[in-house]
Amino acid sequence: QLQLVESGGGLVQPGGSLRLSCAASGFTLDYYAIAWFRQAPGKEREGVSCISSSDGSTYYADSVKGRFTISRDNAKNMVYLQMRNLKPEDTAIYYCAAAPTYYIVALTTSAYHFWGQGTQVTVSS
Repeated sequence: QLQLVESGGGLVQPGGSLRLSCAASGFTLDYYAIAWFRQAPGKEREGVSCISSSDGSTYYADSVKGRFTISRDNAKNMVYLQMRNLKPEDTAIYYCAAAPTYYIVALTTSAYHFWGQGTQVTVSS
């Protein structure tokens, strides 16, 4: 069974940090571009960042650029999202998603075939 499982969410104060993890099972991430999306209450799901499989190229939404870092460890079949200087507007459910390509893929939900169940991130004092 192909599965992505996110972990690492929680409650953090503004300015704090969290590291999200995405573990794949049932398939190898070597052949997939991986992205993080988020969805806040009452808002559409939006792309946050993605990383290619070919050379580790990355892309970030403007709203997180300079604060978030995406990385992957293919040997462990894991992808991470390091989040720093968190703001209340970062509060959302965060999802990882996989697209069957070696290259960077646009951050649109339709491009990604496999999704995790999400992990809640709440930034509040």
